[in-house]
Amino acid sequence: MRVSVFTEPHRGASYDDQLRFARRVEETGFEGFLRADHYRSMGDDPGLPGPTDAWLTLAALARETSRIRLGTLVTSATFRLPGPLAVQVAQVDQMSGGRVELGIGAGWYEREHTAYGIPFPAVGERFDRLAEQLEIITGLWGTPSGETYSFKGEHYQLFDAPALPKPVQRPGPPLIVGGRGPKRTPELAARYADEFNMPFKTVAETAAAYQRVREACDRVGRTASGRAPLVFSAGVVVAIGRTDVEAQRRAAPLHVKSALPPEDPVVGSPAQLVDRLGEFAAVGATRVHLRLIDFDDLDHLELIAAEVLPQLDGTR
Repeated sequence: MRVSVFTEPHRGASYDDQLRFARRVEETGFEGFLRADHYRSMGDDPGLPGPTDAWLTLAALARETSRIRLGTLVTSATFRLPGPLAVQVAQVDQMSGGRVELGIGAGWYEREHTAYGIPFPAVGERFDRLAEQLEIITGLWGTPSGETYSFKGEHYQLFDAPALPKPVQRPGPPLIVGGRGPKRTPELAARYADEFNMPFKTVAETAAAYQRVREACDRVGRTASGRAPLVFSAGVVVAIGRTDVEAQRRAAPLHVKSALPPEDPVVGSPAQLVDRLGEFAAVGATRVHLRLIDFDDLDHLELIAAEVLPQLDGTR
């Protein structure tokens, strides 16, 4: 099981907070540090000192770390045009020496769009734009050196793009597509993604989502085409402790009213987290992203590294 840490800086974290946390993630043996891509908090707390841009932050972290994977869960397709996004991610991939992953989704949190003047079309159009963005990004990265790339879609048009810069990872950084959607999300994951992620739901719901994606892979002929099989991952909200009191203290933010949909956290002991990860492995997950809330709580991170990672194969 590959184990990365997922963070939510929009809850309130400066760049220095994220740097300190990411360095400790690297030092304690996790595979990666991934962060949300949001521009405002999801509750009444304003999330001081305010938002930090995901790709600007990851570019800086790329130069301040040496081993861990870096990426987003997930970048909203509404935030950036696909051509410039492909340039940004390729550049950060170069800056990191080939350690970047792009998680990308259709976008869902309307308040952050209205707050910062970002257009927020209806859900159908958002998915149409996401599909075009995925085709454009993979097309730009996959264009041979010296050739150009063009695309004519309903929402985006590119003409003779030089398809530069090239990322270190070829044909490009791994793409992560995820979510609970029953129709378009599985199809997009099957066509374009390297990893499908089910975020923060029960094992049973996750297993059902994986099955929908496997069926979509069969429909689009992914296996027959010779492409690498999808990685199946799960997002897991974590609040564990050496005692019940410590675990409940870490779980307290989970009870605060939020715009997030219902989740299925692991609150309890390290052994309970090991058991839950084993259940996800049994339904096909080979990677997990553990969502840790408090950037100041390095002890939480270190507890998981000491008591959970050694019990999982492939974490170090």
